[in-house]
Amino acid sequence: MLLAISFLGACNSANNSNAAAAVDKGNNTTAAFNQDTKSAEAKPAAPASSPAEEILGSYVGQFGDNKITLLVTKAGDGTVSGRSIVGGNDRPFDGTFTLENGVYTVTGKEPGDHKDDGVFEFKIAQAKIGELTGTWKANDPKRPEKKYTLERKKFEYRANVGEWPQASQRLLKAADVENLMKEDLQMMRNEIFARHGYCFAKKELRQQFENANWYVPNTVNIKGYLTDIEKKNIELIKRYEKYAEEYGDEYGR
Repeated sequence: MLLAISFLGACNSANNSNAAAAVDKGNNTTAAFNQDTKSAEAKPAAPASSPAEEILGSYVGQFGDNKITLLVTKAGDGTVSGRSIVGGNDRPFDGTFTLENGVYTVTGKEPGDHKDDGVFEFKIAQAKIGELTGTWKANDPKRPEKKYTLERKKFEYRANVGEWPQASQRLLKAADVENLMKEDLQMMRNEIFARHGYCFAKKELRQQFENANWYVPNTVNIKGYLTDIEKKNIELIKRYEKYAEEYGDEYGR
């Protein structure tokens, strides 16, 4: 019997030169995850029908030059399924696992119809269930193998993180943005998406946020999850970005 947990993981490689446009693509997996989490917290935990249940979860950490979220969503009867979210891509994997001497050994193969697909090999020790270590080998034999150590970490939306948390907490006024440079305005706007776990395809943006310990790449489908305050602030920021671009040195500080 397969055991499953509903997780987020809808990420694509859309061009993020204008990240606001990217929120027009998506589905409602985040809401389903939040509902499942709340209902699980409200009920007594059912006994696990298989020890494999303990490896289900999301694991986050450095993966070469990028941060990765590796989701183990199903495990049972020796088979495993999940998703990886990294570098602007969301890719599923399926494979097998064994449990020997208290250590799960997992092999997960991505479909192979994408240039960045490959094979994950990783281990999770029952004595250290919050840590995952392994390798990933691209299907392209010319690409080097990657090693990683990931920590179990669940995505959580928080409105109070980042350099400009006010953009998610209250309606911004002209005075909040009129003296900012275009680059600052872009970061303020994209930081709203980052708080929702937006998986940036543009490397420059991705690396800026991946250095923040609060950022967990999680989804690109955030249209339904931006708050009304955030939507209005995004529009205001975009207007001032346009002014800053048009007027250059004559605009702002």
